[in-house]
Amino acid sequence: VQLQACGGGLVQAGGSLTPSCAASGPTLSRYNMAWLRQAPGKEREFVAGVSSSGRTRYGDSATGRFNISRDNDKNTLYLQMNNLRPEDTAVYYCAASVYSVTYNVWGQGTLVTVSS
Repeated sequence: VQLQACGGGLVQAGGSLTPSCAASGPTLSRYNMAWLRQAPGKEREFVAGVSSSGRTRYGDSATGRFNISRDNDKNTLYLQMNNLRPEDTAVYYCAASVYSVTYNVWGQGTLVTVSS
């Protein structure tokens, strides 16, 4: 499977963005999927994940503001982000666990910049 993330951009604090991650190859529903992010000078951080069974989980920074979803017909993963804050500024990556306990397939990342 190959992943292609897009949909980042510049948004003001309090605004919304919905990056997407299109997959080529086998359907995403087979795999555990996730969004992670990395801000300048910081370690990569788990944002949200959805299992192959559809169970979702969120990192502390995303709980209550972000929503991860998957469109199996379009073979695309989404991250709806609401009430964005400047500290959400980061490169957002989609990733998949392909026959692995870790996320071993990664998209190229999409930059989200939140201005105050």
